[in-house]
Amino acid sequence: MNSKDQSVQDRHRHRMQRKKAVIDAGIAQATKERGVLLVHTGNGKGKSSSAFGMVARALGHDMRVAVVQFIKGSGATGEELFYRRFSEVAYHVMGEGFTWETQDKSADIAAAEAAWAKASDFLADEHFDLVVLDELNIALKLRYLSVDNVVKQLQQRPMMQHVVVTGRGAPSELIEIADTVTEMKEIKHAYKAGIKAQKGVEL
Repeated sequence: MNSKDQSVQDRHRHRMQRKKAVIDAGIAQATKERGVLLVHTGNGKGKSSSAFGMVARALGHDMRVAVVQFIKGSGATGEELFYRRFSEVAYHVMGEGFTWETQDKSADIAAAEAAWAKASDFLADEHFDLVVLDELNIALKLRYLSVDNVVKQLQQRPMMQHVVVTGRGAPSELIEIADTVTEMKEIKHAYKAGIKAQKGVEL
């Protein structure tokens, strides 16, 4: 290695050492251990996919998982077909389908209320380590459910229980109490180029 290359390598090593010191200090300060509330929102793809990735991670740690899907319900997804194979996962598809398909607000509200009743059971059960409330944000955005009631029950859940809420348009009240909030931003989508939803990607 010539002197120029060595100098570049030395500068890189010094930068990484400084970065490691900062990261290590942050990790050392994170001493709390409790369940966290995560919110995945935004117009981009990947909100539910990220949540179901967490389901796989939880299963890897021998955790029990509950999934309640709001709004969705017109057809089985790959996630449903896969995770129903696991006895550790309680999987409930409670929606009647997307609102533009059902075109029946009363039925949509009734379905959302039934889904929340099921979710409430899981949120009160300390035996479930992770609860995924898929597309709950949509039901809250459309005011099919009381935001205040949802927030209250999320705050009263067992101390070590983790919850992931997905869907566009997360209300500010939910964002305020969440521990981690991620907004998915759409840059480009195959659908807008006329490509239908594909198995293993969207379905």
